[in-house]
Amino acid sequence: METSLHQELKSLYAGDSGETEVRLGDYRIDAVVKGELVEIQHGGLGAIRDKIRNLLESHKVRVVKPIVARKLLVKRESQGGKIVSRRKSPKRGTLLDIFDDLVHFTRVFPHRRLTLEVLMVDIEEFRYPGHGRRRRWRQNDHQREDQHLVEVHEKHVFRTVRDLWQLAPTGLPRPFHTGHLAEGLGVERWIAQRMAYCFREMQAVRQVGKQGNALLYEPVVRRRRSA
Repeated sequence: METSLHQELKSLYAGDSGETEVRLGDYRIDAVVKGELVEIQHGGLGAIRDKIRNLLESHKVRVVKPIVARKLLVKRESQGGKIVSRRKSPKRGTLLDIFDDLVHFTRVFPHRRLTLEVLMVDIEEFRYPGHGRRRRWRQNDHQREDQHLVEVHEKHVFRTVRDLWQLAPTGLPRPFHTGHLAEGLGVERWIAQRMAYCFREMQAVRQVGKQGNALLYEPVVRRRRSA
């Protein structure tokens, strides 16, 4: 079932001049604005990979990917019932989470007709006690009732590999391995490994050797010079 978050983002992008829920061949498009197709994907980008690839054959497409930076958990006593508590979730999303999705989207991005727009959002998530169809359950299990948009506080637009490469840290040695990448960004190495995979598949870096068990890379794209 579509969440309020998805509906709110569709309305935000459609504005006064766009249309929502437009049928185009075998597909339903979230919004169409001045001839550009807008697809909002809160789930994994891999789920819409084939759809976007097909649409790009003849249309400009903007894929909007919200990442939840902060979440307020609102607990009801039952579905649609009285609110019994509110608390902030300890989990926080970051912009680098986009690479979790890009791992399954490198055959689509980049493309001359594609714009990838990442939104850092705050949301409210409403929950109520329940186990759904889980085979195993615990006493404190819950089901998600809905999600609502609270605020969009950052927007990042990527059209080229060069745009995406701006997320890599400056001052990387040549060649570099994922340990250097992780240290430069202050993240765990598995995050850097996903980034390196995406950059390699998008031909932003090339593998030039090994250092022990670590693969060595050199950048192919260069950062834009500041004006």
